[in-house]
Amino acid sequence: MAKDKNLKKKGVGTSIEGMLLKSKQMKRISNLYQQVCSIDNLKLADQKARKGKLKSYGVKRHDKNRVENIHELSQILKDHTFKTSTYNVFKIYEPKERLIYQLPYLPDRIVHHAIMNVLEPIWMNIFTADTYSCIKGRGIMGCANKIKHHLKSDKSGTKYCLKLDIKKYYPSVDHDVLKAIVRRKIKDQELLLLIDEIIDSAPGVPIGNYLSQYLANLYLAYFDHYIKEVKRVKYYYRYADDIVILHSDKAYLHHLFKDIEQYLRSNLKLTVKSNYQVFPVEKRGIDFVGYRFYHTHTLLRKRIKLNLCRRISNINKMKLTPEQYKIEISAQTSWTKHCNSRNLMKKITLNEEI
Repeated sequence: MAKDKNLKKKGVGTSIEGMLLKSKQMKRISNLYQQVCSIDNLKLADQKARKGKLKSYGVKRHDKNRVENIHELSQILKDHTFKTSTYNVFKIYEPKERLIYQLPYLPDRIVHHAIMNVLEPIWMNIFTADTYSCIKGRGIMGCANKIKHHLKSDKSGTKYCLKLDIKKYYPSVDHDVLKAIVRRKIKDQELLLLIDEIIDSAPGVPIGNYLSQYLANLYLAYFDHYIKEVKRVKYYYRYADDIVILHSDKAYLHHLFKDIEQYLRSNLKLTVKSNYQVFPVEKRGIDFVGYRFYHTHTLLRKRIKLNLCRRISNINKMKLTPEQYKIEISAQTSWTKHCNSRNLMKKITLNEEI
């Protein structure tokens, strides 16, 4: 409770065009923590967390005492003695240089899944239809298909594009602001204490944390409502912190960018990268979610195209039967099924029927 008062004293989350959604105040939900702690929920979380990780050391070690571990974890949560484990922090360089924060399977990944089992349906109702990352049934292809549809159905209304993203988004997420956003929907104090502990376990929102992808999406959820309901933007697409807005008027997009920049700085303490762009779609195409979109056609992003060519070049060197070759190629070409790539595939594959 004291933390909630401190957040209010700091004025976190109290502007946003008069809080934007005060007129349709969302009911805050309580009595969730016992659901998170339940044995059945932790078993379900364990099943979800282990997908694709059955051979990992953490899963193998957990499975030696799986039943006992689940019951012990349930008790730790009920006793409020759960603490985030020490992160294994390492750096990756592709597709760009980033710090990755890795937690052990037990107890952390199971706890994160247990939280999301309960909160995902609640948080999903907050998101507008215009955000695509970490949302079932949408994702990259859902975003790409929506953009293609709008470009083809309304060429004049999508003549110009505003494209922007946020400078060092994950590390820049402010913990007080994030906690205030979480509290706009959740009032269960026990669950809030657990989420606060996880939020405060690393700077910003740590990339690699299972819960982070949802928290990062939630951080911009009310910004989405601001764009759609206050600014009345028709063609808006957000994938994580990458944003594309289409309109018929170039000057309007320049003016809208200033409002966006002000909103993000004042309400979320975020900074837009200086490389934002306003440009005609017909001339340059929209480089977004792995593709370059035009009104008449869609191409692969250059980097993805180059990576695909390298992989297929290696497959071409293998001694495979026609059937094996087709299987290997098919496994590499999911991106090409959603764009105009027939000529490309004819050039780089050995089998013209692919």
